[in-house]
Amino acid sequence: MDSLGSNATGAKKLSLNASTLAMGVMVIVLLVAVIFAANSNEIVGWFVVVISGGWLLLSAFLVFGLKRGADKINSSLREATAAAAGRAQGGSSVVVDEGTSQRDMKLDHSFKIIQVQSGVISQQLEKDDEQSRGMIERALETITMTATNARDMMKPSGKPLDGEIID
Repeated sequence: MDSLGSNATGAKKLSLNASTLAMGVMVIVLLVAVIFAANSNEIVGWFVVVISGGWLLLSAFLVFGLKRGADKINSSLREATAAAAGRAQGGSSVVVDEGTSQRDMKLDHSFKIIQVQSGVISQQLEKDDEQSRGMIERALETITMTATNARDMMKPSGKPLDGEIID
């Protein structure tokens, strides 16, 4: 099978010649059958004419139908290739890696934890008693651990990026 960009005139010419040759043979068979049936004037001869005519119609339908279908497929493939090439040249591509998206979700979760804990600290500062001091200390520990974990996630892993390019 040739690629879309290649010059496939040789293959196209060969298939066109083969189908033309097959159709020519079928027409000759029909003409010979008609001549013999007319000369012998027997029913069997005319049955042969009808059968060969049916085969000629069937082969013509197949040849022209397949050619039309192949042309439609070829044109749709060319359009799809041109559209993909246009997107690849003009669009901005982003590398999407499953590990990166998971890391982003974890970082988002870490930031949410920090926001919740800062709210806890604000509430406990208003109370200003012994129990609130313990809550503030635990919230600050949580913020420290979460920030440390988030910074560790942001460090490059040293392995190359791997993933799909999404336009």
